[in-house]
Amino acid sequence: MPFLELHLRLDSNQHDKVESALEAAGALAQTLTDAEDHPVLEPAPGETPLWPQLQLQALFEAERDPLELLVALDGQVPETVLRSARFARVDDRDWTRAWMDHYQPMRFGRRLWIYPTTIEPPADSADIIVRLDPGLAFGTGTHPTTALCLEWLDGLAWSGETIFDYGCGSGILAVAALRLGARHAWGLDNDPQALLASHENAARNGVRDGLTLLGVNHPLPPPADRLVANILLNPLIELRERIASTVVPGGPAAFSGMLAGQEKEFIAAYQGLFRDFVVEKREDWVRVGAVRR
Repeated sequence: MPFLELHLRLDSNQHDKVESALEAAGALAQTLTDAEDHPVLEPAPGETPLWPQLQLQALFEAERDPLELLVALDGQVPETVLRSARFARVDDRDWTRAWMDHYQPMRFGRRLWIYPTTIEPPADSADIIVRLDPGLAFGTGTHPTTALCLEWLDGLAWSGETIFDYGCGSGILAVAALRLGARHAWGLDNDPQALLASHENAARNGVRDGLTLLGVNHPLPPPADRLVANILLNPLIELRERIASTVVPGGPAAFSGMLAGQEKEFIAAYQGLFRDFVVEKREDWVRVGAVRR
């Protein structure tokens, strides 16, 4: 059975209003996905967290006229949302998982691949493969800061070094480092649900024993050989002494989560702690590589 599919882009705070308007207009089903690359971790009981930017797909009966539908929604949803509208005629399929088909394997650097669990990698591949479920607890790697950090990890030579992932989120960077050859990884995050997601992703990739997860109140381990921190500028600066203490003198580090232009403030704050700063820009984001003094 075919359908008329409506695509909309909206902010998470617009979701309730848009959802109600679509239901009133006769939507048969609605599916939300991340419009960018913001992991949303497993929710606590009673919570329904959303990504900051949403891509919404709504299904209507195939006979529905798109222009008539837009007229019905005019005034019921924000004008900016309505301007993003696009339509497609589609066949029936499993809508609860169909959106995952959009995620394809992605390569970062020379040999590191992220494969969604819905796609099997080649059995004879010599590449380094990380398997992650492109669901709520998966940062897809398409966001520039994630991609920049994954490429940095792939560019390092690995022979049993340790690494500290400050602000590990769903664990994609720590898991990738372990798959590349890190002997041990520490992942720290202030969200218990992030630590749960990191645990599950490490187990999925067979590296659970190599990952130690820490909350913000845990004592820090001895400094690791390497450091990656993909968090925003403000916590990077506010926590710089603590973050710097997680890597040995002479250890390489990568810092991301900054908008282009913010690297100047970051380098000024970290000048006494690190040296040899290298800035890599992608779209509106940057990664700063450095070496611990």
